[in-house]
Amino acid sequence: MPANTKIAYFSMEIALADALPTYSGGLGVLAGDTIRSAADGGVPMVAVSLVHRKGYFRQRLDGVGNQSEEPWAWEPERALAEAPQRVTVNMSGRDVVLRAWRHDVQGQGGHVVPVLLLDADLPDNADEDRHLTDHLYGGDDRYRLRQEVVLGIGGVRMLRALGYAGLRRFHMNEGHAALLVLELGHEEMLRRGETSVSREVAQAVKPLCVFTTHTPVPAGHDQFPLRLMREALSCYGHAYDERAIEFCLDGKLNMTYLALDNSHYVNGVAKRHGEVSRQMFAQYKVDSITNGVHAGFWTVPPIQALFDAHITAWRADNASLRYALGIPRQALWSAHQQAKEELVRYVADRTGVALFANVFTLGFARRATPYKRPDLLFHDLSRLLALHRAAGPIQILYAGKAHPRDEGGKELIRRVFGHIAALRGQLQVVWLEDYDMALARRMVAGVDLWLNTPQPPLEASGTSGMKAAMNGVPQLSLLDGWWVEGCIDGVTGWPINGHVGKPAMADDRASDAESLYNQLENVILPLYYRDRDRWIDVMKHAIALNGSFFNTERMVDQYVRKAYFV
Repeated sequence: MPANTKIAYFSMEIALADALPTYSGGLGVLAGDTIRSAADGGVPMVAVSLVHRKGYFRQRLDGVGNQSEEPWAWEPERALAEAPQRVTVNMSGRDVVLRAWRHDVQGQGGHVVPVLLLDADLPDNADEDRHLTDHLYGGDDRYRLRQEVVLGIGGVRMLRALGYAGLRRFHMNEGHAALLVLELGHEEMLRRGETSVSREVAQAVKPLCVFTTHTPVPAGHDQFPLRLMREALSCYGHAYDERAIEFCLDGKLNMTYLALDNSHYVNGVAKRHGEVSRQMFAQYKVDSITNGVHAGFWTVPPIQALFDAHITAWRADNASLRYALGIPRQALWSAHQQAKEELVRYVADRTGVALFANVFTLGFARRATPYKRPDLLFHDLSRLLALHRAAGPIQILYAGKAHPRDEGGKELIRRVFGHIAALRGQLQVVWLEDYDMALARRMVAGVDLWLNTPQPPLEASGTSGMKAAMNGVPQLSLLDGWWVEGCIDGVTGWPINGHVGKPAMADDRASDAESLYNQLENVILPLYYRDRDRWIDVMKHAIALNGSFFNTERMVDQYVRKAYFV
């Protein structure tokens, strides 16, 4: 019931279900897993996002890796129930009417976390405004800022209209929702009978707000020109001009600083990311809560059945996955092979390429962008081919989308396709187009090793390797993001190039690639092909040590104790 709900969780994207294209990648998947675990744990939460009627996009790749984008249109009218209230936000001098579609996330014990997806596609609105909730991360700065007005200001207004009066925390999952602090300030200003937002009003708002930053790159934080802000925030007149300028650097409104300055609790998404964020925002207190994944959602049916047979409480108590150490080796290997055979069939159906369930399979899937370095594996093709022939055969699966405006990311996909062509007939590499949650579940469970090659310290957390670990798939990765905490060399997986604390280099590609090849040739492939029992022990430790901790059950519990009810 709204009266009993205490936490409002705001995110520009939330991955709710395979059929709902309301997410683009890691940020939205993390939000979806957070809500699923909040429902499991009975947390009194409501979530707010946008409906994204045309989704992020469907990815199409031609034979040489040129990416094109198609809308992923869907009709919320056919899938969801409309909330009974509507609200209005004035932007650019026009009233924009908003409705909300409700998607309920039900936890294991029956507790429901409602998700409200805001929608501007109403006949009362101007044609331009009707499209505001069409495209996730689409359009220019003006479009993006107006979307953030809808999320932050419209979201608070919708919650109030629906009776959510007793909310005690507003959690901003990244800075896209930061304008909610202005609406909370406006509410407090009116409550006090004042006509401007004083520092006292701002101080009254601060205890209500929680902010999670996911971006360790300054350029990744949303900033908008002051002139666009004044146009978009016409709902307040000039009440916020003076306060807004305080968050402007070089004539731009910085959404991250707006959130930082008005939140009682701020966190990064891994211990390492917390350290990086404290360096970036030295004047603020930044804690860290390491991300996780939802255990029940990301484990595939053969692994779920295995856990049900040997760890009966795992769904309600993810920490009990530590008992995976007691699972018989052959039972785990059999479950993994079932997942692998399913992936092999899927690849054949999608691409016509025949992979083999008895060949070591390496997986790499994430957003295609330069700092993720998807081409690092191909730094030296002769070396890669040599270890493939000498240490044991390998086959490689890739997936990932580049943002439509990320030309560097698109060029990386073309570059990998060039390497695929160069290796054809010698080493099988497949790029699966249109990466989404359904494909991710198949990949993280069906490959034998998960590869991650970010440029440190630019990986805030990363969660794909956590999903792999949950399915007993170990990771080979640079020591960045969560892997600084999760890597026990030779036990849960393997590091690339060094030890925790190694200083980040501007560009250490040659050294990183050499380390990657050495680990594959001298450690990983010999273990996989020549000592199956020890390989399965690494799989078991990936579940028992990483799966039991890097889950959203533990993560949400930390938010409850550190941020929500303190």
